[in-house]
Amino acid sequence: MKNTDLRSRQRSAKRAAQRSARGGARIAPAKRKLLFAMLVSGVAFLLIIGKLFDVSILNGKDWTEKAMRQWTRVTSLKAERGRILDRNGTVLASSYTTYQVCVNPQNIQVSDRERIAYILSTYLEMDYDTVYAKITKRRLKDLTADPNDPNAERVLLSQVKLKDQVDKEVISKLNSMQLGSGVSYYSDVKRDYPESGYYAQLIGFTNIDGDGQTGVELTYNKYLAGEDGYQKADTDRDNNPVPGGEEEYIESIPGADVVLTVDTGYQGILENALQEACLINNAKSAQGILIVPTTGEILAIGTYPTFDSSNPPRSDAKTLLELSKNRIVTDTYEPGSTFKVVTLASALESGAVTTATRFRCSGSLLVKGDRIKCWRSAGHGEETLAETVENSCNPAFMSMALKMGVDQFYDYIYKFGFDEPTGSGVMGETSGTVTHKKYIRDADLARIGFGQSISCTGMQLTMAFCASINGGELLKPYIVSEIVDKDGNTLLKNERTVVRRVISPGTSATIRSLLRGVVENGSGKNAQVPGYSVGGKTGTSQKYEDDGSVSSSKLIASFIGFAPVDDPQFVCLIVVDEPQVPQVYGSTVAAPFVQQVLSAALSYAGIAPDKESSIATVPDLRGLTVSQANEVLRNAGLTSVYLETELDSTVSNQAPAANTQVVRGSPVMLYSTGYTFFSELGEETEMVEVPDLIGKDRIDALDALKKAGLIMDYDTHQCAGTVSYQDITEGFKVPVGTVVHVQFQYNNSTE
Repeated sequence: MKNTDLRSRQRSAKRAAQRSARGGARIAPAKRKLLFAMLVSGVAFLLIIGKLFDVSILNGKDWTEKAMRQWTRVTSLKAERGRILDRNGTVLASSYTTYQVCVNPQNIQVSDRERIAYILSTYLEMDYDTVYAKITKRRLKDLTADPNDPNAERVLLSQVKLKDQVDKEVISKLNSMQLGSGVSYYSDVKRDYPESGYYAQLIGFTNIDGDGQTGVELTYNKYLAGEDGYQKADTDRDNNPVPGGEEEYIESIPGADVVLTVDTGYQGILENALQEACLINNAKSAQGILIVPTTGEILAIGTYPTFDSSNPPRSDAKTLLELSKNRIVTDTYEPGSTFKVVTLASALESGAVTTATRFRCSGSLLVKGDRIKCWRSAGHGEETLAETVENSCNPAFMSMALKMGVDQFYDYIYKFGFDEPTGSGVMGETSGTVTHKKYIRDADLARIGFGQSISCTGMQLTMAFCASINGGELLKPYIVSEIVDKDGNTLLKNERTVVRRVISPGTSATIRSLLRGVVENGSGKNAQVPGYSVGGKTGTSQKYEDDGSVSSSKLIASFIGFAPVDDPQFVCLIVVDEPQVPQVYGSTVAAPFVQQVLSAALSYAGIAPDKESSIATVPDLRGLTVSQANEVLRNAGLTSVYLETELDSTVSNQAPAANTQVVRGSPVMLYSTGYTFFSELGEETEMVEVPDLIGKDRIDALDALKKAGLIMDYDTHQCAGTVSYQDITEGFKVPVGTVVHVQFQYNNSTE
């Protein structure tokens, strides 16, 4: 029995153990579920934290911007651009209010789209389909959706810009068309150039957004532009203003006014002279400057050809770039004989020569085995210093340079400001080339003495010239007088700035006297102004072909003059690039136009005459033969400049122009229908005889002229047969490079 009870208890204990084991198995899965749930929750929490980090930290800026675009409407308030004024307060550039036209597609009924599109396209002068497309333009409703998904839901845009710079009159018409809230207008500004016929290169222009692109508009853009403002308002999901929503208004700050040193009166005088100089001389371009030599203030500056600032040729970028250059500061060239003023001043100041020094010119100078010719092959003979300046004698100026030596002459060249920009403030200023003195041979130094083997800008030459005649101080030229903000505060002011003293006042007075002789007795007679003393210097320089060789037909003629001599008020430089006229001299191509500028400027400024002059009136010579014109000029007390080969040619133009008042005895340049070229280069071109071309075919005629160093011109459409006419008679002596015009006649016996 006991055994039975024992076994029974053992079985009961076993069953209890089994039940206990089964009960433990039921609890274990619950724990696992709890652990799993906790794990999933933890991962989800981490993912949420990660997403929040991504949204708020990593990409928070982008999401904020997207949200702001949905919640707010921001309207830019364009700042009014500052004005550009001349020294007298004449407005040269200003801005006036225009409007930006926008459409609000969400506010336009479907049935009204075509009517509104038609009205807007008509008054805004836009394409109808373009306007309609903007009225119906849509965007993704969900900004995060794939824009390439064709099934993505899209909604109409809240606002689309149609056109900028719409005039007030057009807006008034649109307002009368009952366009409702489907069209909005915002104020804008447009640039206006009241004196758009002048100042094109100096002032420049702006782009459609009102930012400066060239000229003063670009150089001083940070002052002119001002600071834009904005208007911000809360909107609902459809971008409509929320009643009582937060609004923010930041007013724009107008740009400052830039006051220039130029005077519109002087600018008109200069630009008219440049146009005439370019057209009469059939030149590539003409550039000039009028400046106050004692202060550095630029009164006028320009280049011809030019363009209309209000309507620049934007469609032709290359042409616009060329026309936008203010070549008096951007282009470098060999100054030729105008540089002799620098050589003269340096030689006098250094003591290398005195007013008593005499020279002898035999027509050339041998420099270390290199024979360098004078422009006058026959030479000038015995000369005083004054005569060498009046004659522009090359060997004399070579001697001055060689006597100073490389070190001393180069010191003066640098003191006069060459090889560095002047800092004028005119856009695009460059500096010329002064070869380092360690590479300079004696022959190079001699050529530098008369303006070859050195290059500069017109601005550099002008300032060196001013230093020579203003008492000896090199000044910094400037184009901006001051910059003033809308509250009247001066932000920038320029004044007379002395860079350094170069020569003494005594030397400067001597230079003025010698240059007066050039105009009264020498090659500068065409620059004489009735009633006023004038000094100056002519220059003719060579140009180079792309391969570096000296061009036989491309020249630069220039003249720089000042008046009155004892109290200089004006200095004027005019440079004529590649004139295509019978004779290329600075005295005939450029000097008459400097005379024109100085004469008008002295009168405009009300400066009293300082000398008595016998005055003559230039007659109208156009249509006469050269022979007839000579006779008319003699009777008027004037002389003429022409070529003997053109006596029977017809005068097509003249300089000075008809009815101009000049000093009696002044020369008048006759431009005829002939085209024989001659130039006053530093080294005169050899004279050669014109060969007989009559009866020769084109190839033989070309060979004959080429052998003589001459150029043949003919009608390429009528060049069969043999030469029947040549405009320069056989045996006549002309300079190498002269163009000979021929005509051909075809006959049946000629192939």
